[in-house]
Amino acid sequence: MTEFEDAKQNLEDALDKIEKAEYLERLKNPESYLETSFSVQMDSGERKSFMGYRSLHSSARGPGKGGIRFSPEVNEDEVKALSLWMSLKCAVVDIPYGGGKGGVSVDPSGLSKSELERLSRRYVDSVFKVIGPDTDIPAPDMNTGEQEMAWMMDQYSQLEGSKTPESFTGKPVEAGGSKGRGDSTGFGAAYIIEKIIQETNQEPEDMTAAVQGFGNAASPAVKKLDEIGVNVIAVSDSSGATYNMNGLGYKELIKCNRERGEVCPVGEEISNEELLELDVDFLVPAAIEGVITEENADDVSADYIVEIANGPTTRKADKILKENGVKMIPDILANAAGVTVSYYEWVQNRTGEYLDRDEVLDRLQNKMINAYKEFRETRDEEDVYGRQAAYMMAAERIVNSMQAEKP
Repeated sequence: MTEFEDAKQNLEDALDKIEKAEYLERLKNPESYLETSFSVQMDSGERKSFMGYRSLHSSARGPGKGGIRFSPEVNEDEVKALSLWMSLKCAVVDIPYGGGKGGVSVDPSGLSKSELERLSRRYVDSVFKVIGPDTDIPAPDMNTGEQEMAWMMDQYSQLEGSKTPESFTGKPVEAGGSKGRGDSTGFGAAYIIEKIIQETNQEPEDMTAAVQGFGNAASPAVKKLDEIGVNVIAVSDSSGATYNMNGLGYKELIKCNRERGEVCPVGEEISNEELLELDVDFLVPAAIEGVITEENADDVSADYIVEIANGPTTRKADKILKENGVKMIPDILANAAGVTVSYYEWVQNRTGEYLDRDEVLDRLQNKMINAYKEFRETRDEEDVYGRQAAYMMAAERIVNSMQAEKP
């Protein structure tokens, strides 16, 4: 997993910079890791076996936090890598969690709803001893969502012997989920963009953005940017991109997307590769990893890259972008709003005091802006590239927590 190797190298650089290199080996590896095999009865009556995984990278700052994905590509290296990223992400926005990640090696597209439910419940059975509201709190990820979290929370509660909504986040509101969770990741990135525009004394209407993606995180980002007044001139999905130099309206995009299940060519049709090269103020890679590489980094014309996707830019590309003056708002900051609202959900479940949508989003905006300000100060004072600044912030907080317990 190239992105994981990049992350470990970036972590090493950050620890060197803050003079904590002796913590590298500890932070490169998870604190605990579980691999399990379990069987599920199919609708046909046949029983199939599946491999399940859960990695807890660090509990120095609090319980583990991270998603569960259902994908044929789920494996040991992937969940260990993603749990490291989650530790960094939680630390950079300063919420009291460590990083966790898990999943099942399965193609969920071939399963019925009842098979998905049985798979979800059996996964919880298999990892029950290592998860929980005080140890490691799962959430949705690739190919899982509110429904799977509701099933999993119910299964955990049955095994625990009492209703335990705080054992999982990303649940439906009706099952103890937080209002505002669905929009949070995209909105969080947009809040940072709005702050940058304010700092540079620009008007939103004079700024442009291109968003690669139109999924669960990208679509809310487009929505919020449109509300702010930024001209989103291109969006895309796996089938291609649509471009209009005068701006694309969110309402038209979402209406067409819901009708056709894809990004509609409401403007000029261009490729995903061409979208990355558009001359915009903000390029927002919000789909998949590894799309900006040393091969195309010189062609990036944006002033800022704001990473909503995990690992969309390679380490070698970072060097080129830095030389070319492209500013970076890295993934562990730009897409940390989702886990932040998951934290709010966990707190609401534990206290029984629930917030309305506006309260959640107001708190989220304050948290993301404060994290961005600390990031900007670190970047400018240390004269480092954006990604290194975020890694330095996160690594220092994790190490400080480790030292506080065992100096």
